[in-house]
Amino acid sequence: MVDKLNLFERFANWATKATGSATAFILAVAIIVIWGITGPIFKYSDVWQLVINTGTTIITFLMVFLIQKSQNKDSKAIHLKLNELIAANKYASNRMVDIEDLSEKELDKLHNFYSTLSDLAEKNEDIHKSHSIDAARKNHKRKTISLEEDILKKHEGEHKSTQNE
Repeated sequence: MVDKLNLFERFANWATKATGSATAFILAVAIIVIWGITGPIFKYSDVWQLVINTGTTIITFLMVFLIQKSQNKDSKAIHLKLNELIAANKYASNRMVDIEDLSEKELDKLHNFYSTLSDLAEKNEDIHKSHSIDAARKNHKRKTISLEEDILKKHEGEHKSTQNE
């Protein structure tokens, strides 16, 4: 599934992991401490201040793009996973797939619909009716039976195709 990543993709993945590590944080703190300690040596000059200001500005500027790339990738992966869950669940509306491309007004309409459902659910104050162990067991059993039926159908289809050959 993972093809050869281009150079930027590999660098971005590495940099995201590296900059989010404890080592990177400790290194950043060490740089600030060293800079602070050297203040008296450089008599708190404009150049001394310019060094830290320029360095942090450049790092911040570059990190904005790196963080945005990482968030875009994560967001895309989450949307794909959610789309798969919607597609796989026979009770979920397929209209919810790719709704991230809808306008703000269209999203507000959907939000209002689900807010209404939430209000209706709140009227039923007994949370145990929808979140009981028995309900979870029944749901698990229903899914297991459905999965077993799908497997049997697949094997029957394969068996018929080998008989026809």
